[in-house]
Amino acid sequence: MQYRANCKINIGLRVVRKRRDGYHDLQTVMFPVRGLYDVIDVERTAGSGAELVGRGIVVDCKAEDNLCVRAYDLMRSRYDIGGVRITLDKRIPFGAGLGGGSADATAVLIGINDLFGLRVGHDEMIDLAAQLGSDTAFFVRNTPQYCTGRGEIMEPVELPLGGYWLAVAKPDEGVSTREAYSGVEPHEASSDLRCDLRLPVDRWCDVVVNDFEPHVMEAHPRIAALKRLMYDNGALYASMSGSGSAVFGIFADRPDLTVPDSTFVHCERVG
Repeated sequence: MQYRANCKINIGLRVVRKRRDGYHDLQTVMFPVRGLYDVIDVERTAGSGAELVGRGIVVDCKAEDNLCVRAYDLMRSRYDIGGVRITLDKRIPFGAGLGGGSADATAVLIGINDLFGLRVGHDEMIDLAAQLGSDTAFFVRNTPQYCTGRGEIMEPVELPLGGYWLAVAKPDEGVSTREAYSGVEPHEASSDLRCDLRLPVDRWCDVVVNDFEPHVMEAHPRIAALKRLMYDNGALYASMSGSGSAVFGIFADRPDLTVPDSTFVHCERVG
């Protein structure tokens, strides 16, 4: 069984407070990027356990630590399932704040559910996904969601982006989650992000912020340069996604971006 595991961007990301469990409470809107995806194949094997086959972008991670394998292990701990071969054709850059690994894990959960006829319900699938990461549950719904808690508490939200163009760019460097959170200063939000996003898109730059940007962009000037590039080329709104290093821009028309060598770029029209 084959699945497309698309990535996401964060439109606004506020770090509200640090929790006793070590996580942070967030406020963000996650938005699916349909045209940028990994391809996941999940098939039965005669053995037991999960075999992971990698293609495309090489992921510097032990197989047992890969979220795809961890998703299988979680399902095996709950249900009577056999062995599988997971083939991951990696196309989404990692270390980018695009949630590619989380999307892959959710695709494996869904694939195992389908492959073994487990009939896991939607709400239970969200609960399972939330055990694997803060943004993993989003990909069960895979529609625009206002997310709170550590990202797993979701509420559907409508965004007037149909017909706009979305460009995503990532420099040849990543930002670790640890680095991003080590420099952020949690604070209570001064406004409701959902209300801010009801403003025209070209006014979002005044109020829709990503709290990771100031210190991450100071440490990584190439990320800041990509954001400036988006605005220089006519973006109505541009921001870093998640904890970086990817930057996205929203445009009225298809942009023609000239980026530095080794910079990844994806562009699509929002449906």
